[in-house]
Order: sequence, then C-alpha cells, then structure tokens
Amino acid sequence: MKDKTILIVDDSYDILEVLHRQLSTLKYRTFQATDVTDAIDILQNSAVDLLITDLKMPGIDGMELVKYASEHFPDVPVLVITGFPSVSGAIEAVKSGAMEYLIKPFTTQELKIAVEKAFKETKGGRPETPREVLRELNHSGLIGHSTALLEVLDLVYKVKNNRATVLITGESGTGKELVARAIHYNGKFAKAPFIPVNCGAIPENLLESELFGFVKGAFTGAQETRAGFFQAADGGTIFLDEIGNASLPVQNRLLRVIQEKEISMIGANKPQKINVRIIAATNNDLFKMTKSGSFREDLYYRLNVISIHTPSLKDRKEDIPLLAKYFIKKYSKEFQKKELSITAKAASLLIRHSWPGNIRELENVIQRAVIMADTEIGVAQLSEYLKMPQPRLNEKHNDEGEFMTLREFERSYIMKVLTAVNNNKTKAAEILGIDRKTLRLKLASPY
Repeated sequence: MKDKTILIVDDSYDILEVLHRQLSTLKYRTFQATDVTDAIDILQNSAVDLLITDLKMPGIDGMELVKYASEHFPDVPVLVITGFPSVSGAIEAVKSGAMEYLIKPFTTQELKIAVEKAFKETKGGRPETPREVLRELNHSGLIGHSTALLEVLDLVYKVKNNRATVLITGESGTGKELVARAIHYNGKFAKAPFIPVNCGAIPENLLESELFGFVKGAFTGAQETRAGFFQAADGGTIFLDEIGNASLPVQNRLLRVIQEKEISMIGANKPQKINVRIIAATNNDLFKMTKSGSFREDLYYRLNVISIHTPSLKDRKEDIPLLAKYFIKKYSKEFQKKELSITAKAASLLIRHSWPGNIRELENVIQRAVIMADTEIGVAQLSEYLKMPQPRLNEKHNDEGEFMTLREFERSYIMKVLTAVNNNKTKAAEILGIDRKTLRLKLASPY
C-alpha cells in the first residue's frame, strides 16, 4: 500500500502539517488543500488514491466534498476526520460515501490503521503509474533510472495537467528547475509561457516591480508602464526559484495572486485577472521560517498544495554514470572534440564521491575533465579533491592522532572546490550551497 498519494483537506494549517508529517512517516505522498474548491481541482486533475477530509470548514463544508467525491470519483476511498463527533454526523458521512471516520485527536497508529482499512475496503483503485510511461515523459534534462528519480517523475506525471501550486524542495544543485520544466512541458499548458524567476538573484527592492510590473510614474524612474513576470506568464507557468528570499511585502502580494487569481501593478488603481500556475522552489526549510516569522504561514500552505522533493545525488548514485555520460557528450560537442570515453577507475571515483554540490558539482567536474582530456577521461583528468588525500607521516589511527580543526577542514574543502572550478567564486558558492558574500567572508576569515 506504499507509494500511494493521499489528498488531505482541512482549513487548519496545523492539522495539515501534522497529517502531512504522519503520512510521510508512513511512506505516503500527500497533496494538501485548505478548502473544498482547491480539493476538487486536485481531484479533477491529479491521480489521488485516498481523500482525507475534515467536515467542519468555512464556506463549503467537508460533507459536500464527501458527496461530490463519492459520485464523481467512486474509486477514491474517503476517510473523514472531525473534532466534532456525533452519531448523526458519522451516519451521514458514511451514507454520503465515507469509508472511515476518525475523531481528533488521534495517534499516528490510529491514522495508519484507518488509512490501511480504507485502502483494503476499496473496490476499485488506481493502478500505479507504469515505469515505461514515466520514461516516455519529456524529462527536460532529468536523467537517470533510480527509484528516487522515478518517484519524482511519478509526481510530475500526476500533476502535469493541474494548476494547483507546487512547492519543490531539495538541496542546491539537485535540479529543481528541471522538475518545474518537466511539469510544464509535459502538460496541457506546454504551449503557454514558462517564466523562470530567481528570487534570490533580484535585489529585494526590485523583486516586487519585476514580478508584478508598474505603471508610469509609480515611483522615481518609472518613465513607462511595464508588465511584470506574472503578466508574461499568463496562461502558463511561473517558476519562483529561491522563494524563501522573497520579502514579506512580496509574500503578501503572492498570497493575493493565489487566493484571488489577480495581480495589481505597482501604482495601478485596479487589479487585473491572471491565469497562472505557480511552481515555487527552495533549499530552505520554509516551515521553520514560518515559526521565526520570516515567511508567512498562510502562504507556505498555499504554495505547499503539492510537494515534490528532489533527491540529492548521494541518494541516487546509480544515476551518476548516466549523468556523467550526458555531460561528457554535451561538453565534447561544445568544445568540438570527439566524444570521449571514461575509464572504469575514473567512473568509480565519481561514484565514491559524496557530491555536496549535487548535479551542478558533477557537471563542473566533467566539464573540466573534458577540457583536460585528449582521448579519454581517466583519473588524471579528474579534480584533485575527488582523489584520496595524501597520507601524513605523523598520521595515527587512535585517539592520539593529529586532526584539523573544523575551521581548518572547512577552509581546506573550500579551496579544493575553488581549484576544481578554476577559482570561479560563483560556481564554487553554488556547489557549497552558500552565496558569494558568505564565501567571501569565509575566505577572509583568519584560520
């Protein structure tokens, strides 16, 4: 019963987070909605295996959702949760199509039993997405056949035709933008615009005007009316990378876009309707940021309707040979060389490395190796920091051995990365998962 997708519907952000964490612990994937309208949109456009819904919600209540789902999606089992138990409510929920009825508060074990029972009693059921279907997707550069990557592609397949917001999480360099492009270019909106925006690369005081546009005279220097990225993406997808860097005023505007499906240009008197799918990405823990007040909690849950986590390269090492081959072919062509081969020993070093910079680091290593190689890529053409460090004469294998301090070790690794990327500080910062300012401070810090 694992690898199933469950839609959770509750107007309480706290309950959504608790259920998401409990179900994730049980190895289920989740979609999340805070109201019935969003839940129906997800049911209509995504593959859902189980619906879990609260009954008491403002606006359209959960009982109406249960009735709708039982008639339009009879193969999707329904589990009702409520903090206001009553015999009549339970009877009505069951008559309306619910298979299970769970009273708040409940334990993870009670939730596990109820979910498994709902699946067990399901007469229909949706078959798992065949892997051959996933391999036929336009992967947009997502290369590999590991289980971790196929799980990502499975979610891409399920959400490709849905306009619900998607939040992509993962370490720097794991291919979050590639996932966003795969969602867009495989779906029914593929011919519409795909507009990527790096929220971390645009100065904070400019991000708002770049996203929403401005009218002439809105501020000093606004000598003409100019549309923003949201207008450019109308009808298609806007990809907001590094969303955690958006200021609170920008977050407020984004929340309105999601809730009202409209934007207001800076200086404009009237809002304008917009039809855009929002995909956001971050390598930060947005949930922790909501607790510190640096990220709006309501926006977090609006963005996190569908969550996709991109695995780090160390969790998909079986894909390294395929990725290396792809980058060798790419850079052999770029540097006008005959496509190079790679020796078994060199390949084993690639697989052994932990890749803290993920795919971006691997690409940089292969790019350098292609430049250095004549006929094939061997150990000699790989960056020195990938190889075994030189043993020290005074090295001991007990508690009396001499070790570097943590600061010394950090600086040593930073220098290795800089060497590997020919002292390109921008690339080094990307591999290390920090910004250029932090890198500059670390290099200037005395050791």
